[in-house]
Amino acid sequence: MDDAMNTVFTEVEEVRKELGERSGFRDERTLSELARRIEKTSALRRQPVAEAFLEDLRSYAPGRRLDATKAHINGRRDGHIFSLFDARYFPDLSLDYLTYEELPADPHLVERYASPTMPVVLTGRTSGFASRVVVALFPENHLDGIQRPDDLIFYFIDKFVERHNRITRRMIEAVMAEGSFPRLHGASDDVVRQASSWWVRLHEYHHRQGDMPIPDFLPAKKYKPLAGLEELRVDVSAMLALLHDPALPREEALTAYEYILAERLLRYAVEGIPRPNYDAVASQLLFGYLERHEGIRVRDATIALAPDIPSVLAAFLGEIQRIEARIHTEPVEAVRKRLLEFTNAYTDYDPVARDYRYVPFFAEVKQRLGV
Repeated sequence: MDDAMNTVFTEVEEVRKELGERSGFRDERTLSELARRIEKTSALRRQPVAEAFLEDLRSYAPGRRLDATKAHINGRRDGHIFSLFDARYFPDLSLDYLTYEELPADPHLVERYASPTMPVVLTGRTSGFASRVVVALFPENHLDGIQRPDDLIFYFIDKFVERHNRITRRMIEAVMAEGSFPRLHGASDDVVRQASSWWVRLHEYHHRQGDMPIPDFLPAKKYKPLAGLEELRVDVSAMLALLHDPALPREEALTAYEYILAERLLRYAVEGIPRPNYDAVASQLLFGYLERHEGIRVRDATIALAPDIPSVLAAFLGEIQRIEARIHTEPVEAVRKRLLEFTNAYTDYDPVARDYRYVPFFAEVKQRLGV
């Protein structure tokens, strides 16, 4: 990182210290004062993305999109992002700046599974983007809370690599039968980085497919177990695409398939203990479905993948698709109820606590490994 950008990041940090409580981010006086402070900086105010953000600040009103800022970002003009962010699940983000480099991609993957997905590595950032949980940046995370179909979605791939190395590799070694996930055994960071990049592209593409795509049916799927089910729907769709698309490079596709399955089955399963988040509920659902339908076998604290696990995954996806297809003949609430019943059939819901319990298998693994 050069000295000029170091100065920019330092100035952002100084300005963000004066922002005050998040509840006041949309207050007219707060935004006016923020604009004044940015204008007084020496290096920050000269950055094109900061100029765009200032333009939006001067005219901002609730419900109005940050048009200039997002036009700059969507145009990929210089690999810079600067904005005021307000996302409940990314509490460390506020006024923040990052620089990035886009990762290369397989041409067929980009064309066949097109989406506004940007797998990137960070080349510089302010403190909000340093948070471990901030692994992506979505258009609705900006102050305006608005997402349009052409708005870019950023995934910070080096953070995926770090999580895989810190958690998933250890879980594979600790709980999987010998020979499981052979392409991930000893995989370099470059291999994991490519697999992660393929995953997020397929993930965002499949969110937009099916009878109840996102964002059209986002309100119906916001409830934690249904958000988890949606995440699993798109990831199983991605895995099956990797297994069955002959135009994708075979070795890279199989590596990405193993990677998604390992992350979804293992790593997400230990997140959020003692209170599962939606990704953890998704992993519980996958674990429960695979075990009941003999896609996996659990014996002596070891998970073995069945040879026909792709068929079980296809059957799982088929069940979701049959339920969601009812949206053409039934009200949203009726279909939503069916999806929830399907999810609860393979997870452990506590009606007293009104939340999901953890699978004891993974609670023990988390404690044993300290992950």
